[in-house]
Amino acid sequence: MLRVGIVGLPNVGKSTVFNALSRGHAKVSDYPFCTIEPNRAAVPVPDPRLARVAEIFGQAQATPATIEFVDIAGLVRGASHGEGLGNQFLAAIREVDAVLHVVRAFPNPQVPHVEGDINPWRDIEIVELELILADLASVQRRQERIAAAVKGHSPEAEREAEALTSLAAHLDGQHRARTLPEREAAVAAAQVHLLTDKPQVFLLNAGESKREMEGAVAELKGRVDGPVVALPGRLEADLADLDEGDRAVFADELEVSGSGLERVIQACYQALDLVTFFTGVGAEARAWTVSKGTPLSAAAGRIHTDMERGFIRAEVVDFVSLDHAGSWQQAHRTGVVRAEGRDYQVREGDVILVRFHV
Repeated sequence: MLRVGIVGLPNVGKSTVFNALSRGHAKVSDYPFCTIEPNRAAVPVPDPRLARVAEIFGQAQATPATIEFVDIAGLVRGASHGEGLGNQFLAAIREVDAVLHVVRAFPNPQVPHVEGDINPWRDIEIVELELILADLASVQRRQERIAAAVKGHSPEAEREAEALTSLAAHLDGQHRARTLPEREAAVAAAQVHLLTDKPQVFLLNAGESKREMEGAVAELKGRVDGPVVALPGRLEADLADLDEGDRAVFADELEVSGSGLERVIQACYQALDLVTFFTGVGAEARAWTVSKGTPLSAAAGRIHTDMERGFIRAEVVDFVSLDHAGSWQQAHRTGVVRAEGRDYQVREGDVILVRFHV
């Protein structure tokens, strides 16, 4: 399951955003460190294509992909040195696949800002610097651990030491590990878990004005390493408590296009470079998520390990063609179903039938 950690300074509305995304009931208060232990919620990924796949295959059950949101305690200056709940915060981030960085863009005198005023770019820099400093400390500790092996001329230790030196210099310049030009080789060689190597999505917790949200996004786009989404957190949390019909009516009246959950998930998929494929075997249609470029045999392994071990070939059709054909049989008759081998890279919207032997 994809796991996304919601992070940010205290009092930026992380728990409100968590409730909006998950329809959960995280505690929300106007004082720092309201969230101590992370709140967690597994959320089905909305995708109208899945219901259509189930209809085409005549299946009663449709199982969506899921994403887990983790609401992590607020970070403050000095968290990398244990200030506030720094150690818990940093440990929780290490567990997630991507970071959803909530930044406050809404004015509200009733909710104090820990830095005194509203300044999204400054707040981003505070959190980024603490993550960079935490990574730098991890790299330095690893350098100390392998020092003896390097002195003993261990080839493996020497390769790792070279990678650690590159990472340390990059981090010391206050740059995220993810922006290092030779990042993949360096991270693979260095045996450390880096917080700043994780993909990020920036969520601006803005007011309810459409113009205000668009302005806040424009201010940050191009300045940050990741997609930017604006969300009126309090409004989205209120809408999440309504039934689907009422929610659609109010969202239309307030000119809120699409649910906050859908926009955030799209941004997370973009940051992680993920694609969705579908299967329709037996009594269940199902959506699956894999990294872009995943070979077909490895994608089959997500369904069941036997499928990867005994992979023969797969029948593949893109969702749009299958939807137009109206049935698997008609898709075959019109020639849009292809036979693909194990090295075929799964594409967004593929509908796949795997042939394998046990």
